[in-house]
Amino acid sequence: MAKSKEVFICQNCGAASPKWQGQCAGCGGWNTLLAEISPSAAGKRGVSARVSRGDMSTSLAAEAILEQPRLGTGSTELDRVLGGGLVPGSVTLIGGDPGIGKSTLMLQAAAALNASGPVLYATGEESLKQVALRGRRLGLGAATARLIAETCVEAIVGAARSLAAQVLIVDSIQTMHSERIEAAPGAVSQLRECTAELVRFAKASGTAVLLVGHVTKEGQIAGPRVLEHMVDTVLYFESDTGSRYRVLRSVKNRFGAANEIGVFAMVEQGLREVTNPSAIFLSRHPEPVPGSVITVMREGTRSLLIEVQVLADLSLGANPRRVAVGIDGNRLTMLLAVAHRHAGLQLQGQDVFANVVGGVRLAETAGDLAIVMAARSSLRDAPVPHSLIAFGEIGLAGEIRPVPFGEERLREAAKHGFKSAVVPEANVPKRPPEGMTVRGVTRLNHALEAF
Repeated sequence: MAKSKEVFICQNCGAASPKWQGQCAGCGGWNTLLAEISPSAAGKRGVSARVSRGDMSTSLAAEAILEQPRLGTGSTELDRVLGGGLVPGSVTLIGGDPGIGKSTLMLQAAAALNASGPVLYATGEESLKQVALRGRRLGLGAATARLIAETCVEAIVGAARSLAAQVLIVDSIQTMHSERIEAAPGAVSQLRECTAELVRFAKASGTAVLLVGHVTKEGQIAGPRVLEHMVDTVLYFESDTGSRYRVLRSVKNRFGAANEIGVFAMVEQGLREVTNPSAIFLSRHPEPVPGSVITVMREGTRSLLIEVQVLADLSLGANPRRVAVGIDGNRLTMLLAVAHRHAGLQLQGQDVFANVVGGVRLAETAGDLAIVMAARSSLRDAPVPHSLIAFGEIGLAGEIRPVPFGEERLREAAKHGFKSAVVPEANVPKRPPEGMTVRGVTRLNHALEAF
């Protein structure tokens, strides 16, 4: 029999140590080492030999010809984030805060995917009766997807193989355990081994596997980061506290665009798709108000109209405040300094509060021009017209730099009824969208004079 020895595994990074110590040498985390039983190398030596079977390689062209069509999940937004649907043999990891709708989305997808082939939904957190009650509440009482309440990954793989399942959903990976590992479910070694077993099954059988993962208080999927490297696609559910809107974001995708987003609304009947996400990010004031400018943000392959609001108010303290919500605070400070130096915007004695409506985060530089225009509008108490949009990157020398996908941004704005745009000179198209006037600018002071 193979001898076993005790090792200490870090629950954050997965690093192993022969003895317990307060701090992990791999990631620097404190009190993260837990004892686990690992079989010795002598016990594994007998199974490491491989029998040569000749040349088993194939050409890239031959595999490209054998490409299979993607599986539609019944949700246009989910298909968009996945890159067009589920790829047979792929492994997708979905994470998010508790109660955000991961299990709801998976149950709705299971009911829709069952129309194209057998689907197995394995739950390790709920009983079959609880899953059935949730399905009835979502209006899926007539769905014929197969359910199994099991936490042993070998039993789940065996059930999926006997069913010849086209899709396997595991909810959640932190509750699974392998009989080959002597550790509690949720431990780093269990997470790694269970995920590896499911990946091997998916690649060998062509079954698409969907894994639901818990997240830590920092918002990362619980377990070592190696899990995200093992799977093909990593999706995150995002939502503001108290908001009924959910954003599903792709942070890794081997079969589509990364950073693609899908927008859902949580209702009594489950997650409903939001076909026009730009509408939820705009306040639609009855009349123009100071400090509000519309810009166009690019998320993956989608252009979204968002409203940037800036409030400049006389500071009562010695040090004026700079508060940014949805915008990087350091970039806001830099933009205000550039506006003062190159456009004469006097904000030294003003508290400046910047916000992006709808709870989204403006992570790209295309919103620089809109932020400065909103700050000037608030300081001068001069509203920006409803029909105007602005986008462009601002450099330290006061120049307006072009941004990617300028023409696509203008088309999205024109589709929503905007009539004029202030954009970088290099982003002015040869043929502007019908009904829209596009003005190109090269300097910040010229842009602020444009409206």
